[in-house]
Parts: sequence; C-alpha cells; structure tokens
Amino acid sequence: MEVVIEGIDLLEEIRKLNAKDDKMIKAVEEIKQAGVKMLRDEEWRKENGLMLRDRKVYILQDKKLRAEVIQLYYDMPVGEYRGQWKTTELVTRNFWWPGVMKEVKKYVESCDAYQKNKNCIEVPVGKLMPNAVPEKP
Repeated sequence: MEVVIEGIDLLEEIRKLNAKDDKMIKAVEEIKQAGVKMLRDEEWRKENGLMLRDRKVYILQDKKLRAEVIQLYYDMPVGEYRGQWKTTELVTRNFWWPGVMKEVKKYVESCDAYQKNKNCIEVPVGKLMPNAVPEKP
C-alpha cells in the first residue's frame, strides 16, 4: 500500500513518527506478553516500520498527520462532498486511531462547502401570518 499526498508519502511520514515515538509500540508488546485477552497477537503487529491494528495502519497522536489522512479521503476531487459516515468508512478502511470518528465528524462539520450543501433534516416552519391590528388602543 502506498499513500501519497501532493508529493508527501504518508506512510513514510507515519514510519518516521513511529521511529521517534516507540512508547506505544513497547506498551502493546508488554501487554501482549502479559497475556491480556483484548490484545491478541493477531490484533496488533509491527510490519515494515508501521504499527498495524487489525491490518489497519495505526496513526500516533499527531493532529497534522491525522488531518491529512481525513483530508485525503474527504477532499477527493470527485465533485461531491462526502458526509461524516462515508468519510469515516473510507478512512477506517486503511487507518485507525482512538477517536477517529470524532475527528472525522469535527473535520466534516468545519467544512464550509459541506455546510452550504448538506441536507436540512428540519421541517420548514411555514408561512408568516400578519398579526391582527387592534381597533382600539
């Protein structure tokens, strides 16, 4: 798998971050060795310098990198702006981090074009009716 955004190899950026911050990888290895059932060997593994969870690339706590991943799937030039659920589905096909759904929602809600074009789920209020003019003060 290769992901490139405007000349930036996204997976290479993730590898660099993993090399700098080995704390998470060490923690996962220690928990696996302790025999915690929630972290099975097949759930987490390191492959080609990337930490994978259920075969999805784990992205460390780097807001810029996470925003670039969301932008990659949300701002694709296909002529439409995807909503929160479609963007989340596209992002989580290859990537994972805690709170991915919240971050995608926040990104989508901050998009000006999406706000202008989203479907309104509220029922229209109705026509304005003029008040009756009183005859006596």
